[in-house]
Amino acid sequence: MNTPAASGRWLVTGAGGMLGQDVTALLERTGPAHVALNRAELDLTDPAAVSRALMDVRPSVVVNCAAWTAVDDAEEREAEALRINGAATDVLATACGAQGCVLLHVSTDYVFAGDAHAPYAESGIPAPRTAYGRTKLAGERAVLDRLPERGHVVRTAWLYGAGGANFVRTMIRLEGVKETLDVVDDQRGQPTWTADLADRLLALGRGALAGTAPGGVYHGTSGGEATWFELAQETFRLLGADPGRVRPTTSAAFVRPAPRPAYSVLGHERWRAAGLAPIGDWRARLAEAFPALLAAERGGRAGQGAAVSAARE
Repeated sequence: MNTPAASGRWLVTGAGGMLGQDVTALLERTGPAHVALNRAELDLTDPAAVSRALMDVRPSVVVNCAAWTAVDDAEEREAEALRINGAATDVLATACGAQGCVLLHVSTDYVFAGDAHAPYAESGIPAPRTAYGRTKLAGERAVLDRLPERGHVVRTAWLYGAGGANFVRTMIRLEGVKETLDVVDDQRGQPTWTADLADRLLALGRGALAGTAPGGVYHGTSGGEATWFELAQETFRLLGADPGRVRPTTSAAFVRPAPRPAYSVLGHERWRAAGLAPIGDWRARLAEAFPALLAAERGGRAGQGAAVSAARE
């Protein structure tokens, strides 16, 4: 059986996305050597292309940031979403098995029902209530089945970053054009900076190569919890604006094709068991991220339509 080298190249798939950009940027700053491929450069649904890419790069670690993330569209296009989130992940996991490399696969809180009252443990029983959640669960199972020792599933949620449209950037933009905002206050989760998740993915990959971070499920979210309303208020506060301009409302005010989980708080015990620190409290991490988010949004690089959609998630 092939075994991963203690060091060597890393391969990032889905490198053009918000998280993929931050993973690639961190590898560029800290090493090791890496190759970053976006969707146009590597079609994960093509087994021959994936096999060639891994044979060419010969990575020790693959970080899979590629995914179908259009939660609502998946309700009517589940087969297409499954092809990317499920079948393509199976293709990648199979190729990683043949090459003997570690696979870090990014998944989602949507694999859970979202009706708990305490943080979901990594060992919690998945029960997705959306097409998106079902397709991501299929990808998780492919990784864990194909790579029981070298497959690492990292579930995350409520991502924001400088490299794409997201809720925090939308709040920054809308603060300048809206006197008041109505924001959902009956959904709880963990706002998570993509740069923090990238940092933990690199630490996990290094731990996997060192033999200290076994395969399985990890939860890559910030500590603490918040509602979208509380996140919006904190964004206003960091802008120096009046948080009272943000008004609480319910999910019924923003009916979506895919129901949003009421409770998406995840536990982090696997990190500690592997000797790795989980991400810190969400408020402190948002404050750290804010200058980059503000610069990116004021630069106007995010798509307006996507940002409006993100504001309601």
